[in-house]
Amino acid sequence: MSRFFIALSLLLTPTIHAFAGAPLDFGLDLRGNPIHDLGGPGIHFVVLIFAATDCPISNRYVPEIARLNKEFSSQGVRFWWVFPNSSDNAEVVAQHNKDFAIHENSLLDISQATTHRANATITPEAAIFTADMREVYHGRIDDRYLDIGRERPQASRHDLELAISAALAGKPVPQPGGPSIGCSIVFLQK
Repeated sequence: MSRFFIALSLLLTPTIHAFAGAPLDFGLDLRGNPIHDLGGPGIHFVVLIFAATDCPISNRYVPEIARLNKEFSSQGVRFWWVFPNSSDNAEVVAQHNKDFAIHENSLLDISQATTHRANATITPEAAIFTADMREVYHGRIDDRYLDIGRERPQASRHDLELAISAALAGKPVPQPGGPSIGCSIVFLQK
C-alpha cells in the first residue's frame, strides 16, 4: 500500500469511528456541557442557524428564526443557534441571547466540528439535517440581502421555510436560490 493511502486512512480513521456509533460532540451548551444529541424524541429535522453575536445581519434574522421555530417546532423540528467564532464565549452568547430575546437552543461550536460538518462559512447561514444527521439543505435563510449593505424591505423568497416545509412533506428539498450574505466565520488556525 502506498504511503499516500496509509496517510489517508490514518486521517480518516477518527472520522469513521465518529460515525460508527461513538457519540458525536456537536459543541457545548452555555453551561459548558457537551452536546451529543441535537434532536431527541419526536424530532424529525434539526435546523442549525450559524450566527455571530457581532454580525448585524445575523442579528436581524432573530425575529425570522423565532417565527420559523414557532411555526415548525410542534411538527418535530428543533432549531439551534450555532456560534462558531471563538470570540463568542458562553458569557457573550448568554448576554446576546438575553439582549435579542433568543429562546431557541444555543451551542458553542468551539472546535468548529459542527460548522465544518454543515460546510458553513457565513453568518447567518442555515443547514437542515435529518434526525440521523444527514444534511438535506444548506444555504441562506431568505433573499432579503442582495449584498453587504443592500437589502430588500422584505424577503420575496423564504428559502429555509420552503426547505423545512418540503422536508416535512417528504418532498425533494429545494436548494437556495442564491448565496448566503453576511459575516465570514473566523476559522481556527490548524
